[in-house]
Amino acid sequence: MLNWPPKDPDEILDYQIDWSDRLGVGDTIQTSTWTVPVGITGSLQSAAAQTVTIWLAGGTVGKTYQVHNRIISTGGRTMDQTVGIAIRTK
Repeated sequence: MLNWPPKDPDEILDYQIDWSDRLGVGDTIQTSTWTVPVGITGSLQSAAAQTVTIWLAGGTVGKTYQVHNRIISTGGRTMDQTVGIAIRTK
């Protein structure tokens, strides 16, 4: 599992997954689906050729949330990645 840098519960920040190492040359993201647990809010999702972005807000100080992304590529691959994000007061 990957980890993003911690965020403050009052921050609204964008976070990205770069799929280029796993997709390889010539394959790109066709669809991207995010699963965000209760307690943190995900919005403004986007996908480019080999990267995906989600904006996250909220969270409870001291908790670490696991955000999940699933992509389907133009080459027919389905891939999953879970990323942890800790909530800390800054």
